[in-house]
Amino acid sequence: MARTTRTTPTTGTAPTAGSTRTAQEVLDAIRTELAPSATENRLVPQLSAGTANRAALCALALEQRHIIAADQRAFAHLAQRSLAQDRTAAAAFFAALAEGETIAARHLDALAAGCGLDDTARATYEPRPGCQAYPSYVAWLALNSEPAGAVLALTANFAAWGGSCAAIATGLRTHYGFADEACAFFDFFAQPAPDLDEQGAAAVQEALDGGHLDEAAALRQGRLLQGYEALFWDTLAELA
Repeated sequence: MARTTRTTPTTGTAPTAGSTRTAQEVLDAIRTELAPSATENRLVPQLSAGTANRAALCALALEQRHIIAADQRAFAHLAQRSLAQDRTAAAAFFAALAEGETIAARHLDALAAGCGLDDTARATYEPRPGCQAYPSYVAWLALNSEPAGAVLALTANFAAWGGSCAAIATGLRTHYGFADEACAFFDFFAQPAPDLDEQGAAAVQEALDGGHLDEAAALRQGRLLQGYEALFWDTLAELA
């Protein structure tokens, strides 16, 4: 999943002569529009309370092994595409996301071990289509979306993902007996990322200044991404 957390307010760049909205205003508007309802995610409250079956937790860990690898490549491709289009601020944002996925991947073995999954279980696991729809659409964005549109679609998804990770990390420690090392994957995504927020705002401002921001397309892509995120959690909730 995308690398960041609950969003920290940042100061948007002042609008240019031809613009009536700042990047931060655009970002805030799309986050508000796409914010999921409090009851939309069925699994995270169960993990937080310690009532979810461990099978759901194991599947979550194993699905992430596929998602993180796919997202890392998608973000790296978006960074390359952005550079080719001279969208340097967008390129910096996606490069930071790709690096974040690389860091997150280093915590996956400890998470799998905390779940009691051995090498055979990891190697033979069959990913579920409902869980892999999310990274598949991120890959679609990497190939087809305007860079700034992908920035908006992804950042709208970040706050819910970071909040879910924070709740899961607390539940794993409190109810499932996980050590800090096994929780590090979720801790990583739960921590604030103000630098990334600033890079996202800079990428949107770059598009505003250049006149190549299609907010309607970004909102449509954001809705799809949120839908695939919900499908991810619903698929795992069936195991809980």
